[in-house]
Amino acid sequence: MNTLKVAQKPMYLREVEENPKPCVYRDLLENAETSGGDYWQIWHLLAFDPEAAHHLAALSHTLMHKPSPLSSGLRELIAAYTSSLNNCEFCMKAHAAVASQLLGDEALVWSVIDNLETSTLATKEKALPRFVQKVTLAPASITAVDTQALNQAGWDDASIFYAISACALFNFYNRWISASGVHPVSDEAFKRLGSRMVVAGYAR
Repeated sequence: MNTLKVAQKPMYLREVEENPKPCVYRDLLENAETSGGDYWQIWHLLAFDPEAAHHLAALSHTLMHKPSPLSSGLRELIAAYTSSLNNCEFCMKAHAAVASQLLGDEALVWSVIDNLETSTLATKEKALPRFVQKVTLAPASITAVDTQALNQAGWDDASIFYAISACALFNFYNRWISASGVHPVSDEAFKRLGSRMVVAGYAR
């Protein structure tokens, strides 16, 4: 599937329009057509299988925004940080925008992405991105010692579950987005997306 060569609305677009499904990027898609963004690319990716997109959005919303001991802001920060490790600019910028609004500190979010160890993130919270880095770059090397270290840093098992889930989800998204040829849109479009997701999460 080469989304870079799509020149017209995909064949599945009518089905999506007649039977709308939850879509995390719907607002971004609506704005991208006039902002010079990757309108056709993103539509093609999400509309290729509307049923799969529906279930994916529901799973994403549950893992990222369901109430849990690990705040949605930190889960979105994990999403952005994981995406930075995978050099997925689209996901990194999209979820940095969400995390910035949920945490109320854009400078903090970008300090973590730029350099975790010198960032302004609290010492306890830095343990999560360190673990996420290992999950992303060297998953086969993870042992019980790694999760025990998170327990010792003050994170309970539920928090660790959601940290792992957010990281795993965005390792999937990073590969799905990058391999499909989706490129970033404008920073302003990402900010609009972030504002909507703070309120609605991943589902309409």
